[in-house]
Amino acid sequence: MALEKVSSNKHYEGTLTKYKFKSAALGDTHATFNLFLPANAAQGKVPVLVYLAGLTCTEDNGAQKGGFMRDAAAQGIALLFPDTSPRGASIEGEDVDWDFGSGAGFYLDATNPKWSRHYNMLTHVTQELPQVLEVAGLPLDFTRQSIFGHSMGGHGALTLYLASLLSGMKQYRSASAFSPICEPSEVPWGTKAFSGYLDGGVAEGKDRYDATVMVGKVKGAVNILVDYGTADNFLYQLHPDKFLEAARAAGHDEVQVRVRKQEGYDHSYYFISTFASDHIHFHANFLKA
Repeated sequence: MALEKVSSNKHYEGTLTKYKFKSAALGDTHATFNLFLPANAAQGKVPVLVYLAGLTCTEDNGAQKGGFMRDAAAQGIALLFPDTSPRGASIEGEDVDWDFGSGAGFYLDATNPKWSRHYNMLTHVTQELPQVLEVAGLPLDFTRQSIFGHSMGGHGALTLYLASLLSGMKQYRSASAFSPICEPSEVPWGTKAFSGYLDGGVAEGKDRYDATVMVGKVKGAVNILVDYGTADNFLYQLHPDKFLEAARAAGHDEVQVRVRKQEGYDHSYYFISTFASDHIHFHANFLKA
């Protein structure tokens, strides 16, 4: 799992580097990711904020269009941008639809035998990437780690964070999301993914990968911020109101779970970059505590 440097650019006095490696979690395909290291990483290990992108995206969308780096550099936080699925797995049907297969890994571990060798984005993000980066000796402190994302990636950020709390691992200190798919077991994007990737279909997905269900199971404190736009054409796929209802019913107050409705904003990176600074500073509160 040796890292190969693909490219590197100086950015806000830090460095944005693209790497690739042969991924066991993704069926021995080559995985690529971007890593931003702030300038202070030259003096020692820095906290890590993972960004998960949405459907059809790659490791480049958030790095190039998110507008995260200025504030991450100022706060001394590294940013890790994984891809959204395995690439080149040569599975029949993986490149037919834009919302399933390549570019649409949904940040789960597949249990359907057709997909289970390659489509293990949960393991790739939560275990493999931290292990590979630590072996490479990069100055990252994975004991101080948080996660955020957009759309499918917002679903990933919320579910990976909540799963880590429910398991007792507490891998991530906080989670935030832009326009996340909050209730995937009740919307077309999610039911399509769960029906395809999971042997137990939507029922398995609802139990293991639905943030609205999961937030109701967490008994302790949580640190979650969600933003969505009122002009989002995909609101029918997102259900942020259902997530907020479940969080409040479980006793998570406005301090623990903030869901903000942003008037007139859509689903695009124009929306994300507008509120990027808010999300970096939200995570900095926990990563630097």
